[in-house]
Amino acid sequence: MSDRPRFHPRRMLGRTGFPATRLGIGDLADRNVPLSDCVATVRRALDAGLNVIDTAPSYEQGYSEQIVGQALRGRRDGVFLIDKIDPLDEPVAPQVEGSLGRLALDAVDAFVFHGLSTPEGWARVAAPGGGMEQLEEVRRAGKCRFRGISSHHPQVVRAAIESGLCDVVLFAVGPFCDERYVREIVPLAKARGVGTVCFKTFGAGKLVGDTEGYGRALRNRPRGKVSSGGADATPLLPHLSPAECVRYTLTIDPDVALLGMSFPNEQDAAFAAAEAFTPMTDAELDAVRSRAVEAMAGKGDAWWNPRPN
Repeated sequence: MSDRPRFHPRRMLGRTGFPATRLGIGDLADRNVPLSDCVATVRRALDAGLNVIDTAPSYEQGYSEQIVGQALRGRRDGVFLIDKIDPLDEPVAPQVEGSLGRLALDAVDAFVFHGLSTPEGWARVAAPGGGMEQLEEVRRAGKCRFRGISSHHPQVVRAAIESGLCDVVLFAVGPFCDERYVREIVPLAKARGVGTVCFKTFGAGKLVGDTEGYGRALRNRPRGKVSSGGADATPLLPHLSPAECVRYTLTIDPDVALLGMSFPNEQDAAFAAAEAFTPMTDAELDAVRSRAVEAMAGKGDAWWNPRPN
């Protein structure tokens, strides 16, 4: 890799005043990989210029936070670090202290409530004395600068944006995601000055591979075209390419697209797709969405979309 960064900040992350890169660093934890290797992979992304990192205590039971903390030693300046509040109904301050301890840092840029995906849950967090008010006390104590939520429901994200309590929101944008995120939430957030950090570009890997998500093997392989291979032939399932998925998300234009980049080859594929980016036409967007439906068939629940009642 060249000594010159491949990526540079392109816009402010909502009203935070932080100039963010188009791509962000996510999916950082794999306990099957030595800590030193994980740290080196994060630093490789930082060397490429990426300056937004997302982590959470629930990612491999704190391993992600340990990785991020070590990767940022001596490199904290100029990086926007997002961490999560996982148990939504438990006191916030002890969770914050636990995360900061694993990170070995005094503060992060933003704490967000993780997986806050029901209107009832949002109502509790936003109520007087609830999580948002507790998180404001954390902010005033200097342990974060901004607040927000990560959600799998566009109705909840809308309420959070409209409340004025959130500086950043994290939600799904990709070829197989609820279209309200695209039609309604991204424009609303931009209009209200709320930063948008989006995930599920690859549909947890389902769009680009044969998995039920995050590398889990398919329990029942759906039928598809058969490869030429004689007795060893296997069905070929529909897929999208990583480049198509990245191009789709970047066309929708969130402030930051968080991509799974736990290994150098994944980083290189994401970097190449971003560097070659040209916006999709409306017809191309529709075509990719249609093919994404085929690519998701038989691969389990898309938990990042609202579940039907």
